[in-house]
Parts: sequence; structure tokens; C-alpha cells
Amino acid sequence: MSNNQHFSAKSSESTTQTALRFITCGSVDDGKSTLIGRLLVDTKAVLQDHLAGVQRSGETDLALLTDGLSAEREQGITIDVAYRYFATSARKFIIGDAPGHEQYTRNMVTAASSADAAVVLVDAIKLDWANPDLQLLPQTRRHSLLVNLLRVPSVVFAINKLDAVADATVAYQNIAGALNKFAQEAGITVTAMVPVSALKGWNVVTAENNDQTNWCGYTGPSLLSILEGLPVTPAETDVPFSFPVQWVEKFHDSGVTTQGRRVFWGRVATGSIEPGQTIKVFPSGQTAVVSQVLSATRQPQGKAAGHSAGIVLDREVDVSRGDWLLAEHGSPEGQRQLSTTIAWMDDEPLVAGRVYWALHGHRWVKAKVQRVEHRLNVNTLAEEDATELPANAIGHVTLALQQPLLTLPFERSRSLGALILVDTATHRTSGAVLVQAP
Repeated sequence: MSNNQHFSAKSSESTTQTALRFITCGSVDDGKSTLIGRLLVDTKAVLQDHLAGVQRSGETDLALLTDGLSAEREQGITIDVAYRYFATSARKFIIGDAPGHEQYTRNMVTAASSADAAVVLVDAIKLDWANPDLQLLPQTRRHSLLVNLLRVPSVVFAINKLDAVADATVAYQNIAGALNKFAQEAGITVTAMVPVSALKGWNVVTAENNDQTNWCGYTGPSLLSILEGLPVTPAETDVPFSFPVQWVEKFHDSGVTTQGRRVFWGRVATGSIEPGQTIKVFPSGQTAVVSQVLSATRQPQGKAAGHSAGIVLDREVDVSRGDWLLAEHGSPEGQRQLSTTIAWMDDEPLVAGRVYWALHGHRWVKAKVQRVEHRLNVNTLAEEDATELPANAIGHVTLALQQPLLTLPFERSRSLGALILVDTATHRTSGAVLVQAP
């Protein structure tokens, strides 16, 4: 993407009818909370009494609209993910304000795992913006790599605080050039690159900025216009049916005839399900025919990936929470050894020999770290030999499972290709695991 190349907001109308879930990420103090505050204020999504409550010395501190924890206000940083909601005439939005501090990378990963888009902020005043060969901040690179690893469909780079540099045009062009170079090396597809000033509101909601035309040499739409045109994450309907059982209902009195059989409730992970389909149970391997598919309101109707459903089978089979219902043909086989990429989030380093709980769907199994293959250097993007992964590192790791899990490579299925590791003693979520191809 060249410096002047920009995103066209004229996307398919069908993609903009659903609420877009996006996160803001990047290095600490890059202006993420301020940007969200600006979006909320300029789209009239903040009540006057709330706005009055974030006044500091006569000025509105936009960051306080999302930084609600007392520790966040005391330290002036975002610690936990704050979700906010707003709408325009074009669509609805769910925003996740992810922390930028390296210590809280785990919270950012949590927010990115369910996002349709990521807005990666870059603070112009922290960089040597006059230098065409400037270096990006490590956390900017780390967050960009993580949203790419997590397959967030749309990545938008927003170059912020251009109101505070002597030459905004030079700063935007040089920073955009560095971002393009990094994205190309890292294999990141950039949806858009936009100059903004979250504090002043330039190019955030409207493209008319400070009565200037072609501000920073940029002729594209505002950030909000870009967000209004982004697609949501498509449901995985091209993968055979899979359904992690969350709850088994034995009896109910809803008026729906189930011949006294149990109802298996959960969310369809991949594919779709209709009455009459033959399914098999994982891990038992038993087969049965689907008698009914119920909606959340217990109305009989088929369901596709991304929707909750209750499934009634034509005969009683042994199914418990944590089991999977699968398409009879074409489903993956259970694996007891996984080649993975792990974003490590625990303070205790990941080392070979350690045992964790692995959660996949609603199924818990013990997982042993067989070996650490490589660690990714976020500065050079090189895979370096390593024997452990410290906090916030990304690396390739082989896991040995006590019981098989039903997985696909993450690049093919976000639902079947992702799991988490949980410390057996502290119960902390220790790592985000992405399954790689064998």
C-alpha cells in the first residue's frame, strides 16, 4: 500500500447491517482511549452529565470516558479492556479499548480474539518522524503481529497526534512508509492507513480537518467512514458441521415435543445443522440422526455457524458437556500432539516439561509442553532458537495432550484451531494457542 493509497468505504451494503466489533491497540499512551472518547463524543453517544464528569481543569479528558478503573485514572494508563457501544446512521459498533502496556498484552489478546477489525494507533511524536528510515515502537509491532496471528479480518493503521508535529505531511508519509514496509515483511494485509488527531478530532469522524484540504497529502475518507464500510467476520460455513456441547438439558416443559430425549445446547462452531442429518459424537464415536434443531426460543429451525442451538437426537447416546457433535463425514480426527503458535501471557515463562490445562470448546484436557521450537523476534521478525517463552513472547511450541482434541489449523478455522492454556495451580489463563498445520 502506498502512502496515498486509501480504503474505499463503498463496501457491500449487506456487511454494514451487522454491528462491527473492533478494538484499538498499539503502544502505551498512543491515544487509544482518547480516540474512542472522540468517536463517542462526536457521534453524540455520550450524555451531557457523563461528559461533565470527565472535565479536568476546564478541559475534557476524553480518555476518562473509557478508563473507568480507579487504578487507570490514577496511573493514566489503560489496564483492562473497556467495551463501549455507539451507532451512526450507517451501522452499530462495539469498541474494545485494549491496553497498550506490555504487561497487559494478555488483555489485548483477549479482545482481539473476537474482533472483526483492529485499529492500530501509532503515536507520531514518539517516533523520529522526520527520518524516512524511522523505527517503529516494539509494542506497535507486537500488537500488529498478534492481530494478524489471530486472523482479525481488517487491520487499520491510524497515525495519531499529527497536530503536535512541525510538518504533518512529512510525518504521515514517513510513518506510513515504515508501516507499509513492516506490514509487507510480516505478511500483514493492511485494510487502510489514515492520519488522525484524536485530541483535535481531525479526520476521526469527518474528513474536513482544520479547514485544510488534502491534509497530510491524504485524500481518503475519515476513520469513521472506513469503519462503517468494514465487513464483519464471516461465519465458518465452509467447514463441516461441528458443535461443542455446553449444556445437557434432561427435562423441560416447553411444549416442544422431544419424545423425552435430552436437548444438547451450545453454539454451532462451523458448518450448519438440519433435522435428518447424521452426526457422530466426539470422542466416543457413536452416531445418531438429528431429530430436531431448536432455536434459543425453542422454535424448530436449522442453524448455521455462529448461532446458538439445541439439538435433539433420534436416540439416546452418551453425550456430556465438553463433547462435540460432528458431521458424519469430512470432520477432522482427534489429535494428541499439536504443533502450535503460542502468545504467552503468564509471568512464569513457558518451559518444556510443564503441564497445563488446555481448554478447547468446552473440553478440558491436560497438555504437556513437549518442546519450545522457536521464539519470534518482534523487531526483526526472525525465528530464533529458544528453550522458553517469557511473558508476552510469541513462539512455536509442540504440545502433547493427555486426551485427543478435535482441531484444525487456525488459518482454516478460528473456532477449531484455537485453545487456551490454564495454569493448574493458579488457574490463570497462561497462553493463547493457535494450531498450525501438521
